[in-house]
Amino acid sequence: MAEELTHLTGDGRVHMVDVGDKPATVRWARAEGLVYARPEALEAVRAGTAAKGDVPAVTRVAAIMAAKRTAEIVPLCHPISLSGIEVTVEVRADHIRVEVLARAVGPTGVEMEALTAVSAACLTVYDMLKGLDRAMTIGPIRLLEKAGGRSGHFRREA
Repeated sequence: MAEELTHLTGDGRVHMVDVGDKPATVRWARAEGLVYARPEALEAVRAGTAAKGDVPAVTRVAAIMAAKRTAEIVPLCHPISLSGIEVTVEVRADHIRVEVLARAVGPTGVEMEALTAVSAACLTVYDMLKGLDRAMTIGPIRLLEKAGGRSGHFRREA
């Protein structure tokens, strides 16, 4: 893997950003992802009749598990101690919307944890409903808002 990363960076340097001197501050990030599906698949979620079980419940667990393992999934991402994860799963007219709020107190942000959680949640929705709709579309997955740290507050424009 180091060879691959060296090739990608070109200069042979691959490193994790040093956050050792940064103060620990309260940080949070909100991200969302959408999964577009056929009406029959969405109705199965609403009715609780999906073959693999309770889609919103399993999706929430997947999001939390992924957030906690972000540093194992995303190269060069700092492992951080999360103080909280909130996951919302909404079945809408033509899609399922997943939103994750990740919180931590530390020297680095939690955007990657929120985005990783949303990504895993959307993949879980796909996995649980693929028997009803293999043509589902995932996306966009995006950061909605973040706060804390040197860069301050960010909010995506509507």
